[in-house]
Amino acid sequence: MKFIIFTFGLIIIFLLAFLVSSNRKQIKYKPIAIMLVIQLVLSYFLLNTSIGFILIKAISDAFGTLLKYAESGIDFVFGGLVNQGEFSFFLSVLLPIIFIAVLIGILQHFKVLPFIIKGVGFLLSKVNGLGKLESYNAVAAAVIGQGEVFITVKDQLGQLPKKRLYTLCASSMSTVSMSIVGSYMKMIEPKYVVTALVLNLFSGFIIVHIVNPYTVSEEEDILELQEEEKQTFFEMLGEYITLGFTVAVMVGAMLIGFVALMTAINGVFNAIFGITFQSVLGYIFSPLAFVMGIPTSEMLEAGKIMATKLVTNEFVAMLDLANASADLSPRTIGILSVFLVSFANFSSIGIIAGATKSINAKQANVVSQFGLKLLYGATLVSILSGIIVGVML
Repeated sequence: MKFIIFTFGLIIIFLLAFLVSSNRKQIKYKPIAIMLVIQLVLSYFLLNTSIGFILIKAISDAFGTLLKYAESGIDFVFGGLVNQGEFSFFLSVLLPIIFIAVLIGILQHFKVLPFIIKGVGFLLSKVNGLGKLESYNAVAAAVIGQGEVFITVKDQLGQLPKKRLYTLCASSMSTVSMSIVGSYMKMIEPKYVVTALVLNLFSGFIIVHIVNPYTVSEEEDILELQEEEKQTFFEMLGEYITLGFTVAVMVGAMLIGFVALMTAINGVFNAIFGITFQSVLGYIFSPLAFVMGIPTSEMLEAGKIMATKLVTNEFVAMLDLANASADLSPRTIGILSVFLVSFANFSSIGIIAGATKSINAKQANVVSQFGLKLLYGATLVSILSGIIVGVML
């Protein structure tokens, strides 16, 4: 039965992408088929083989060790702030972002990350049917961050046509920054975080091929990256420490605002209509939960969590998933976990537009024009990754 739902889900997602395609005649079906097969192979390897289990455990243990190192700094500054046995989301989940950001900065400083990103991007460009710039950007966004990645291509940003700019922005919204991956692993199973990171990369390319098809000529397919200003090691440390703290505080502030707002809206809806706002959204999103392979008995609850992620952010939705996990099957939890690992929400439109505006105001206006289409495509990316995982669980 799940293979029938898998096929049905693929058809629905491809039709939804096809409906908003900017040029249906230019869609390249061969790279789509190749990447779909790659996704199935990789998801099976990661979720259903002993080698995949060992690999994910190694990655999970590595992040676990890094988070323990981060805790030493947090305890030094905030030790005793939380009562014994209590849990603080800000201290335990968000502040470790600072230490992970520092490690990313060190790897950037010694040119290790740029080498890896360009290498992986080059290999991806051989199978995804897109240009080197698009492939590089997709990998870089997953490591550096959805806003910061545009700095590395700022010399090319102003020259990009609308189609290529859309692809760069779509990659930034469909992935997540490596600096917060450890935080995700504290909220959902690491194996789903790792699987989502891999699948979203290819799902993003697949959806872009349908929604935004184009061809890059050899003359246009040039990757010229902006060289970072030379810094001393300690200048770099100060910059990345500040960046990590800024991200942690920003996410914390968004959580306070979104959770409070959602609670208020739910209270108003419940008082007037006798049903919460999230329940209404759950009914709207439940068909999409079904096409990912979630049982009908759990569709409504899954739809609520999916909708919460779209209108707030993935952290709020992960908290809701944790609260509802006792009433959901392990398979549903796995599918939803993969769906939640992305930046596909309304606030990301503003983040990406703001990042491009700081570099090129004209291109930022273009980004704002296709903002909703960007979110639509990124949401389809998350659903497609959920469908792939659904057939493997």
